[in-house]
Amino acid sequence: MKLSYSLFLSACALHSANAFAPAGKASLESTTGLHATVAGLTPPKKLKDLPTADLYDDRVQKTYGRYPLTVESGHGCFLTTTDGKEYLDCVSGIATCALGHNNAALTKAVTDQMNKMHHVSNLYLIPEQAALASWLCDNSNGDKVFFCNSGAEANEAAIKCARRHASNRGITKPVIISAEKSFHGRTLAALSATAQPKYHKGFGYDGEMVQGFDTCVYNDIASLETAVERATSDGKGLAAIILEPLQGEGGIIPGDKTFFMKARELCDKHGALLICDEVQAGMGRTGKLWGHEHLDVIPDVFTSAKALGGGVPIGAMVAKGDAATTFGPGDHASTYGGNPLACAAGLAVADYMCEHNVLDNVNARGEQLGKGLKELAEKYPSVLGDVRGLGLLRGVECIAEDTTAGELVAAAMKEGLLLVPAGTNVVRFVPPLIISEDELAMALERFEAAIKTKA
Repeated sequence: MKLSYSLFLSACALHSANAFAPAGKASLESTTGLHATVAGLTPPKKLKDLPTADLYDDRVQKTYGRYPLTVESGHGCFLTTTDGKEYLDCVSGIATCALGHNNAALTKAVTDQMNKMHHVSNLYLIPEQAALASWLCDNSNGDKVFFCNSGAEANEAAIKCARRHASNRGITKPVIISAEKSFHGRTLAALSATAQPKYHKGFGYDGEMVQGFDTCVYNDIASLETAVERATSDGKGLAAIILEPLQGEGGIIPGDKTFFMKARELCDKHGALLICDEVQAGMGRTGKLWGHEHLDVIPDVFTSAKALGGGVPIGAMVAKGDAATTFGPGDHASTYGGNPLACAAGLAVADYMCEHNVLDNVNARGEQLGKGLKELAEKYPSVLGDVRGLGLLRGVECIAEDTTAGELVAAAMKEGLLLVPAGTNVVRFVPPLIISEDELAMALERFEAAIKTKA
């Protein structure tokens, strides 16, 4: 054993000596060897020479139904395609590019950070991560933050936190309740919490997804109470209730205050966690920084992603009280989560939102958008139905018998307006949070032109 330990120490010393030695013959030889190893690699194709559509068919897995449109550049609320056509973007990367495209402040922050250091891993202290965590907690009821790379990962972290929290309370059969028509991500546990069977097809085991999930009807108190009864019977225990403050993929359905207050009450009664999925609704999208602020509840955990980095991948799970200290070293982790580059982007978004009163713009433009969509629904009652949403997360039902929301979105694209469906029959507007009054008026005009082709 002593000999092995001595050899280990010698190896470490040799590694350290080589690591900190000035470049010399040995390092040149190793570099030459590396070059010899990679000499046979095929270099990537030049973008200007790419037959993009054909290459997608050959090399990219078809996990999306993509529109035949190749974006080359963007500025503010507009995108320009490779054929030179300009589009008004009311998708913003699906509620992600909060500051629009090519925002000077975000570009500078990311560029400056790349010139300094972009990644070091969570083995070390990262000042940018601490600063962003502080901002998130200072502007919410959170105490501590776990960083990751996406909304699905943030929700996975929340699910794991809820299970560990339940385990600490002696629960061996923890149940997490979500709402029908919810959407919490495509990783396996987050997908199991997503109560839409169409997304589960082919991913179960013997007809079941990950165990430990139950559902209720969104905004239905009686259904929620019944689900909690199931979750606290037969040796099971309620671990958490996870809800979106406004269902996005489910059809742009705002949460009901009394429903959320009951969820809070039931979680308190059973020692469970109330989790709010703020991935789409958060970061100012609804006119408040967090969607749950509209509902008079304080969650134990909420998740964020999408707009948090303004388009640079980052996710976060924000927790308070016991939930904030449930994880210990080794319980959960992320290689990239909270790295300097992503957090520099998050800080730039946070600074911009504070310095430019972005929430004021969201509320003003949200009122303009809601009013404009209602006027169009009244003008074209055979095509459009209910108008729903908050702030700049709005949707309008497509009720025409011979037209789907996807087809109406395609018609809008021909008019130079980018939109995105929410479910099968709702057209969703999620423009950058910095969209101007004139730009939004243009969006409504172009949407009306698309409606006329279907009326």
